[in-house]
Amino acid sequence: MQLVVARVGRAHGIKGEVTVEVRTDEPELRLAPGAVLATDPASAGPLTIETGRVHSGRLLLRFAGVRDRNAAEALRNTLLIADVDPDAAPEDPDEYYDHQLMDLDVVTADGVEVGRITEISHLPSQDLFVVERADGTEVLIPFVEEIVVEIDLQEQRAVIDPPPGLIDDRAVVASARDDDGSGEDATAPGDAEDATAPGSDADAAEGTGGASARGEA
Repeated sequence: MQLVVARVGRAHGIKGEVTVEVRTDEPELRLAPGAVLATDPASAGPLTIETGRVHSGRLLLRFAGVRDRNAAEALRNTLLIADVDPDAAPEDPDEYYDHQLMDLDVVTADGVEVGRITEISHLPSQDLFVVERADGTEVLIPFVEEIVVEIDLQEQRAVIDPPPGLIDDRAVVASARDDDGSGEDATAPGDAEDATAPGSDADAAEGTGGASARGEA
């Protein structure tokens, strides 16, 4: 399985370093010197990481063969893609990789079927499930402990206890999985590699819930 682990930002300095937008919480593994990464666009890679360091809170990488600012700037906005074992799981049982959560059916604690997770949105304040209903509309579910009360990977469902107003009275819909007849995960090189874990009670109250947990193992 191939998943995005970072996006190249602007050039830094004159010796070929670039800033990167990290999309994995295991940069020490995925973005370590010696790592060979595929790219999107494919013509930019593969790229071998030569050095890495943190500067002013940003990760800086230098790739083999990239020696000046012009070559570094030419890589701007390139996605870095790692090969990932699809059976890998985080060490913490309360954390999940994005590809594990994609396509789960979302139901309320009392059995109301809401829809299917089509995207995990990683915001600075919290993580959100983007849930598509059978009628094509979407609802955003904060991934916090007080709302997402259970993740059952065996049954392929996420159980939620939504507060008033989070989902409306029209949420009683047929399962999106039943509609399309497919239970297969949809994962492509464009998918981000972040993983998520539910946030705390205080997080939920303040709207700063789910914490990005770790990248693909």
